[in-house]
Amino acid sequence: RVTAKEGAYTPPLEVYQAGSTTYGRLFQESASLNSERTALIEGARSRSYAELNERSDLMARVLLDSGLDRGDRVALLTRNCIEFVEVELSAAKIGAISVNLNWRQTPAELAHCVCLTEPSFIVSGEEFVAPLRDAGWETDLVIGRDYDAALNAVDRADLPSVYVEGEDGLCILFTSGTTGMPKGALISHRAMVARALIFATETGAPKDDTFIAWSPLFHMGSNDFTLATLLRGGQIVIIDGYDADKMIDAIEEYAVHYVTVVPGMIEDFIKHFKTRDAKPKPIGLIGAMADLVPRPLLKEITTLLNAPYFNTFGSTETGNPPASASLIPVGEAPESLSKKQNDFCEIRLVDADGNDVVDGEPGELAIRGPSVFSGYWGNDAANQEAFRGGWFHMGDVFRRNADGSLDFVDRVKYMIKSGGENIYPAEIEQHIMVDERILDVAVVRKSHEKWGEVPVVFAARSDQTLTPEDVIGMCRGRIANYKLPKEVHFIEMDDLPRSTSGKIQRHILEERLR
Repeated sequence: RVTAKEGAYTPPLEVYQAGSTTYGRLFQESASLNSERTALIEGARSRSYAELNERSDLMARVLLDSGLDRGDRVALLTRNCIEFVEVELSAAKIGAISVNLNWRQTPAELAHCVCLTEPSFIVSGEEFVAPLRDAGWETDLVIGRDYDAALNAVDRADLPSVYVEGEDGLCILFTSGTTGMPKGALISHRAMVARALIFATETGAPKDDTFIAWSPLFHMGSNDFTLATLLRGGQIVIIDGYDADKMIDAIEEYAVHYVTVVPGMIEDFIKHFKTRDAKPKPIGLIGAMADLVPRPLLKEITTLLNAPYFNTFGSTETGNPPASASLIPVGEAPESLSKKQNDFCEIRLVDADGNDVVDGEPGELAIRGPSVFSGYWGNDAANQEAFRGGWFHMGDVFRRNADGSLDFVDRVKYMIKSGGENIYPAEIEQHIMVDERILDVAVVRKSHEKWGEVPVVFAARSDQTLTPEDVIGMCRGRIANYKLPKEVHFIEMDDLPRSTSGKIQRHILEERLR
């Protein structure tokens, strides 16, 4: 804390409290204002705001009666369902931290995440009781009859009243790094409220919005937008994972401001959409991670849904910022995917010594702002590295253009060192992705006796006559000769290894080369 100099005004506690709020308290206000509106829909089940508020109050009392205190962790290991949201809200109301575990993780990863966060209470689906036990942990409450019985046993007149602050942790989301064990990003109440406000302000999200939570609620892609929508009085359609027909049903029934589509599912979604000759209600915007989507698919999906594509660059740690403030117009397959900086954040592009780079030079993006997370749980070394100088260093390299726009270059830690020169894979990928015959592409490094490392391309193609020479020709004259790919390997789309967030895992492709 900064100590005020003598004579400076220090507000009393009551003044501080009046200027602070939490996600839990704001949700209670939203529930009061929208009590009869539908909050959650999951198949034939639904919850009004009044019901959701009451059931999360009851669950909060279950947690308190189990001995939980402010700052304790409540682990959640379940597929997308209404109960997931109820438990997360109940934790928010009493200052507990929801640990949103990834059920796709390996047993070793799951054990690491549970041991790291040391939850005092675990809620899981029936199918995850055994994996948790194998990891050395017992489930305290199983979703289903046990869950409902626990809520029904609570004295409905005895609801929780616990003081919580805005900087308290709301949830822990695990990052999906390509190597090493996952890190737990602690998201505060302050950060989640800021994320909701930034999205609504910059995209004009309406109060009566509908959001389709089909991607896992243990990821920010569904978690952030679900919680944001509930603060605005909108409704959430919960789908357990990617299901094109259920998603199409939802957009035909409801006006949806933001439809999440991600690399790896767009092509299949387009096929289902065309087969059904779908007639969606108006959509505000679609998509995420445009850099990872082949340009022809950007053109086709925006045309079909008649909605611009969200040209995002955010993260679990930062929310939508720092660079998710621009849209790709309907029907365009742009060569450039330059980003626009979000409002409500400060950014710098810095070199390895922390000095600002000049426009046109690549530098790591560092950010400050209200949407930034509160550090990696139980990982002091990672926090010291990431928060150098009071800025969060994202590990992503950008180049600032003369007009202030930002071009993504690549990850700091994934660089090809060839003959003393630095090569970022995305510099090569962006030129190949423009060609309509390319479905997807990834550039990786390969050891080389003379140059140390050289770039190698893995490409999925729609035209089987496409040759390696054709692919190299897409880059020739557009990048320096030393950056030209030295090999091209064609691969099926389904064989491209991806993380749970849809990013291609380069290290697995490197192993295939070896």
